[in-house]
Parts: sequence; structure tokens; C-alpha cells
Amino acid sequence: MQGLDDALAGVVGWIGENLLIDTVRITLPATGDPVLNEDTGQLEYPEGDVLYEGPGGVQGSSAQAEIVAAPNQNLPWVSETTSRYRLLTPLEAPIAPKDAIITVIAVHDPARTGLLGRSWICTDPGRAGTVEVVRITPLDQMQAEVTP
Repeated sequence: MQGLDDALAGVVGWIGENLLIDTVRITLPATGDPVLNEDTGQLEYPEGDVLYEGPGGVQGSSAQAEIVAAPNQNLPWVSETTSRYRLLTPLEAPIAPKDAIITVIAVHDPARTGLLGRSWICTDPGRAGTVEVVRITPLDQMQAEVTP
């Protein structure tokens, strides 16, 4: 349908100009063995393959019900949460597979650096539909290491 295709093209353009304004990276998890870093004395895993680096955005859920507590088998209390986020990428970007790692490597506004340094894991491949204007991929924020 020509009318629908024209309308969707306009929406895709608007989303690209107004929502996909940060730079995101989609990386496959590393598969190699860890290597000892002589300087730090720490084991470091090799970098995974980069599938995509380009325009995108990460949005947090606004619904409190989408933050779920996950009990730890070794503790009598809940120590982690499952935090629902979504990755937005252009339709031309590759579909991020389950367990891919997402990072935001640049933000459009230097005052909004809260997403830098965080990483997310794809909980499912990117969603698909018969009418699409942006690719949406469900994410869970990776928790930082807790040191005693």
C-alpha cells in the first residue's frame, strides 16, 4: 500500500533523527579462555566480535512492575534485580542475538552520561512485526560485580 509505505517512511525518518541519536555497540560474548594481565594480575576475557556499532538508543522501562527481584541461592535475601530495558536500532541494523552484549559508547548530550559504562544483555533476539519502524530488542542490565 503506497499510502502506508509513505507514512511509515516518514515515521522511520523521524525516529532516526529524534530517537536514534546515541551510538550503541552490539557485541557477541567472548568465547576464548581468559588471559592473565601482567600489569593488574587479573584474568581478562578477550573481546567479543562487534556485530553493530552505530545509531541507536537504550530506554529504561517506566513501569516499576518490570523490575523483578532475583534471589541468590547463597543468600537469605534478594541481592539482584532484573531490570527491563529496550534497545532501539534502525531496521537496517543486524538483529542482536540472545546473550549479545550492548553498550552505549557515545551520547548526544554530554550532560547525559548516565548510560556510559553500563552494559546490557539481550534477553531475546530483536522483536519483529509485519509493520515496523524501528527494531526493538529486550535487554536486562548486567549487574556490577559485588566485592565483599
